[in-house]
Amino acid sequence: MPQMAPISWLLLFIVFSLAFMMFNIMNYYSFLPPTPKSGETNNLTTSSFNWKW
Repeated sequence: MPQMAPISWLLLFIVFSLAFMMFNIMNYYSFLPPTPKSGETNNLTTSSFNWKW
């Protein structure tokens, strides 16, 4: 809408940018990754691959 003043475009950009950043920050900090139990041992089995080309 060209009849809007430039300060309104700037205000809209700031408001939407802040809302976008807050949404991303809230999603980032609300995610809790699964923590490994201290009693569990990591049994990493390594198997060697013989690639035959």
